[in-house]
Amino acid sequence: MLVPIWKPFLDLGTEDRFLRGIIYFFVIAYLFLGVSIVADRFMSSIEVITSMERTVVVKRLGLPPAKVKVRIWNDTVSNLTLMALGSSAPEILLSIIEVVGKGFEAGDLGPNTIVGSAAFNLFMIIAICVSAVPPKEVRRQKHLDVFFVTATWSIFAYVWLWAILAYFSPGVIEIWEGLVTFAFFPITVLTAWIADIKLIQAFCFEFNF
Repeated sequence: MLVPIWKPFLDLGTEDRFLRGIIYFFVIAYLFLGVSIVADRFMSSIEVITSMERTVVVKRLGLPPAKVKVRIWNDTVSNLTLMALGSSAPEILLSIIEVVGKGFEAGDLGPNTIVGSAAFNLFMIIAICVSAVPPKEVRRQKHLDVFFVTATWSIFAYVWLWAILAYFSPGVIEIWEGLVTFAFFPITVLTAWIADIKLIQAFCFEFNF
């Protein structure tokens, strides 16, 4: 779509294939460089948005009120929405371009890119983070409740994808399946936010459950 081929199309010699391969390599590398620049600026903009703060007045018993600066965005919500969108924007746009160009049929690149990226994040990133801990040192997961919630939803996403492709409508994504899949995202963010602010624990403590 982006790098058109020129004539002749068939019966290419070894030198012609080698020359075209070099040209395609540099053109694709140039496109990757452009994508990386746009993605970096996009991520920088997101970091500016998520770092915004506001001043709130905190009442203290027996003391004058104090002004404290707090972030407008919740860290968990921003990581699951803006940060995730910024890091996944290239592959999402790639899949959209491919599916529209192929008449809303899955291509060889889009779905595999999304599933492969998710699998890489699930296995390789976790493995690198674990192996990066220096010897004889210990690291703890700060927000364990949020980690359990997001991990559960990540595993459920693979199960749901298998169910809609192999059980409900084999080989076809129906509109209701897409809408339900999209609805799972705000539910994921909501449950992660509830786990982050420990709303359930506070409710149980208040009513002595």
